[in-house]
Amino acid sequence: MVLALTVCGIVVALVALGLFVFGLRRRLIQRSGGTFDCSLRWDVPEKADTSGKGWSYGVARYNGDRIEWYRVFSYAYRPRRVLERGSIEVAGRRLPEGEEELALLSDAVILTCVHRGTRLELAMSEDALTGFLAWLEAAPPGQRVNVA
Repeated sequence: MVLALTVCGIVVALVALGLFVFGLRRRLIQRSGGTFDCSLRWDVPEKADTSGKGWSYGVARYNGDRIEWYRVFSYAYRPRRVLERGSIEVAGRRLPEGEEELALLSDAVILTCVHRGTRLELAMSEDALTGFLAWLEAAPPGQRVNVA
């Protein structure tokens, strides 16, 4: 009986520690500011896929001329994807359809982009989208930015 209680206590402590580390990691990512909630779907086909598959929930952070994207459910402190401002081409925007509405946050707008030849989709709130497009258009002189 004592062994079972000890094992249960250890499991509860490990789960609590894991949740604490998730929260601490997110705080450290957001510490420098310029972050927003952003789901990402990488390497998407030309035709819009509304099945809801392939989306990863994350946090994006502005860092100079790049966007660093971090998965929420990960312990890694390094960004999973890095998007350079000069390499992002916006191909269009749309609202979630079908099962995507269940896979994404309720107020999400989907932005289809091309980054170095790879098609991707970013899903974010309307406010975050406004900031993202303003960041893209605010490129230093001499850089080309393609916003459709």
